[in-house]
Amino acid sequence: MPQPVVIEGGRSSDEGDGMSERTSAVGLAPGGPAGEQGSFGPRLQAFRRRAGLSQEVAALRAGISTRALRDIERGRVQRPQARTLQRLAEVLELTGGELAELLATTRTGPPRGAARPRLLILGPLALQRGRDPVPVTSPMLRRLLGLLALKHPEPSTQREITDTLWPSGPPSSHQSLIHTYVSQVRRLLEPGGPRTVPAPTVVRTPTGYLLQASRNQIDLGHFDELLAQAERLHRAPDPGAAYESLTQALRWWRGPVLADADPVLRQHPAAVVANERRVKAVLLYADTALLLRRPEEAVPLLWDMVNAEPLHEGLHARLILTLGSCGEQAAALNVFSRLRDRLDKELGIAPSAEVRDAHLRVLRQQLPLAQRPDRPAPAGRTAPGGPSPAQLPAMAGAYVGRRRQLRELDALLSPDPGERAHVVAVVGAPGVGKTALAKHWAHARRKHFEDGQLFVDLRGHSPLPTLRPADVLAQFLRALGAPPDRLPADEDEAAALYRTLLADKQMLIVLDNARDAEQVRPLIPGARGCAVVITSRSRLAGLVASDGARQLALDVLDPDEARRLLGSIIGECRATAEEEAARRLVQLCGGLPLAIRIAGANLVARDTGIADYCAELAGDDLLSRLRVEGDRRSTVRAAFDLSYLALPAEARRMFRLLGLMPGPDVSVNGAAALTDSTSAASAGLLVSLTDAHLVRERAAGRFGLHDLVRSYARELVSGQEAHAARQRLFEWYLYHADAAARLLYPAEPAAGPSAGAPPSAALVFSDHGEASEWLDSERENLAGAVLQAAGSGFTTIAWRLAESLHSFLSVGMYTGECLKVATAGLLAAVADGELRAQAAAQLRRAECHWALANRAQAVELFGRGLELARQAGWPEGQALALRRIGAAHRENGCDYLARDLTRRGDPAAAVEGVVSLGLSC
Repeated sequence: MPQPVVIEGGRSSDEGDGMSERTSAVGLAPGGPAGEQGSFGPRLQAFRRRAGLSQEVAALRAGISTRALRDIERGRVQRPQARTLQRLAEVLELTGGELAELLATTRTGPPRGAARPRLLILGPLALQRGRDPVPVTSPMLRRLLGLLALKHPEPSTQREITDTLWPSGPPSSHQSLIHTYVSQVRRLLEPGGPRTVPAPTVVRTPTGYLLQASRNQIDLGHFDELLAQAERLHRAPDPGAAYESLTQALRWWRGPVLADADPVLRQHPAAVVANERRVKAVLLYADTALLLRRPEEAVPLLWDMVNAEPLHEGLHARLILTLGSCGEQAAALNVFSRLRDRLDKELGIAPSAEVRDAHLRVLRQQLPLAQRPDRPAPAGRTAPGGPSPAQLPAMAGAYVGRRRQLRELDALLSPDPGERAHVVAVVGAPGVGKTALAKHWAHARRKHFEDGQLFVDLRGHSPLPTLRPADVLAQFLRALGAPPDRLPADEDEAAALYRTLLADKQMLIVLDNARDAEQVRPLIPGARGCAVVITSRSRLAGLVASDGARQLALDVLDPDEARRLLGSIIGECRATAEEEAARRLVQLCGGLPLAIRIAGANLVARDTGIADYCAELAGDDLLSRLRVEGDRRSTVRAAFDLSYLALPAEARRMFRLLGLMPGPDVSVNGAAALTDSTSAASAGLLVSLTDAHLVRERAAGRFGLHDLVRSYARELVSGQEAHAARQRLFEWYLYHADAAARLLYPAEPAAGPSAGAPPSAALVFSDHGEASEWLDSERENLAGAVLQAAGSGFTTIAWRLAESLHSFLSVGMYTGECLKVATAGLLAAVADGELRAQAAAQLRRAECHWALANRAQAVELFGRGLELARQAGWPEGQALALRRIGAAHRENGCDYLARDLTRRGDPAAAVEGVVSLGLSC
């Protein structure tokens, strides 16, 4: 059976109880999971500890030697004598059921299902049949078997299997080879004895292959079941039973998931998630060990884990606490120093509040000491008193603007109970300055909270793990003076104690960077004398609806505030000296405070002018340049990444494609066309993106992006994805623009509908008003679509859409826009070689110049249009051009030329007449 990782973390095994039992990575005797029911030694040891007896005392009372009891618990004695078992059961006060359970682990013969294969992936890949290893030497079979076990109970797709087996690209015969490898894996999984239960096998699914096996035939399944059981017991609360389940769960781990596999498997998302569950189990195991005052049992495992996860602050915090609780203060402080140096060197950040809190607890000796089972805990121990908490972080330099928002936050201080707010949620996009506003207001108003201030970064959007409410409650309770060794293990009990301690206090609680409402609800006190300020990228609508919170939404700075912020960073004199360039710079930054601060920091660090720096930022690579050299956190892109990566896959796709919008915003139906989805699905995704403050609802039902966010979204979309999405959107615009034009301007020639089925979410214009309203709302997008389509290869759509829009833009007196659209349509028609479309575009350009009173230019363009219409064999176009040219000559007093053109009934002859007579009199 699998053996646990053994870490030498204490004294030799012959030195007695206490610290000598820290030889196993999880505080139990070596031997690994023995069969389905667990081994005898660990079960006996758990019962002994429950009874509060040391090995020496238990052995003495049972009439056996201490060494014999130690050998039994270590698994060196597989079948203890029945008389010895009976004596131990009496000493440990076991019930009849517990004794039967203990006896069941000593049964001889192979355990039930011993002949069935068992697949081990929590460490190097191994296949066992009963207790015998089954060699799997083929690299391809190891890859396939590892992937199937990793995805269990979900199927592995054909694409996943192909990418795993051939990371550099599959051979032409890969389909046939996959069938061969699957057959070979099936033979490996065949049982070696009678089939009392279904044997694991590999079955075909519509999308790939599935490992069909029960959860207890894969070590990862065993681990997950035990971890779920431990979490239920932890909530019960039953820390002793939870600790036992965690101990059994962690003994299945022999190293990282598929430790000997190729990187494509080791880095598979399912492997990453499994390793994260291991970390979660270790954190819970360490917390429970501290609660049970058995920290020495968690130390070896924590050492192992911090070596595997050198930047995980939660693991380091537990190691610091457990070492300190074992009396190893110097070692605990050394762990803190090494982590602090490493975080600074590799990430440029300081340790989190969780780690700093653990460090302070060691320095102040506010820790539960390790307690031997045969010694009662000292009664009446309390934590030493201390000053009122003042946890607000330092301010980040000068603060400008946001006067209205600061006044809204002052509602937390209103003397009128009816007007006073209890909770204010400051929400907004990444980098908009939510934390800066909260910290500035909190520092300015802290005198109103005589009992102190609590502050925590909840890491809702952070590269570090999100803090659980239970972790934050523990920090706050310690800060409020609760004895560290008496903190409730249950989250609800901890929240109740937290509310009790704050009942008569006037405190400010700042909950920064919240993920969602569920994360902060347990941290909101019931006392009306306390005020809570929450910052989040989520809208936290649940808090507003259910908890009476007020929402304070932050947007980008207006141009004047943005300019003052830049001046406060680089110096007002320097900004004033290049006033125009300074305003151009904050415009490039889109008024986003984070971007302005980064740009200002770069100007301070470099000897360059503001205008020169603006020139550097111009172009498509703006986001890459908005970063502080050497600080990976101080980038606009890093702030956006955290919000983007937290989205579900479909929302991420919607966000990427929204960067392709040709205009300032898009409707729900337009977004549905862009993403090839239904209107209902599109609306739901847009709500999700709005809630994450990556998208803004500019008007009812219309959604847009901040300039920098839009640049970021365009960076994420691939060329193939962009091409397909643009085609869908442009065809959708053409379909509806043409329908509206035919309804509103039936006398005017218009482009025919696009070939094929109508695009998704097609609107039906029931009357003129609906068609006119649609054109008005989509005008900027339609004009932008013509320009974008012409520049991205969709030339036919571009000139057809330009034709459909002309009457609407002309009648609406959008002459400048009409001219741009006509010019783009002309270029697209030239690219397509469409003479009739070129003629129509020239005539539309001529009419625009005529409306702008550019008569000479208009007459020249009418002449060009006339010639193109003649070449295209388009008599209607020729007639239109002749009428316009005749009107021009009549206006200029050349009535004889106008009459001559009018008398010529044949357009072709009229063209020759124009050429022979000239276009001006």
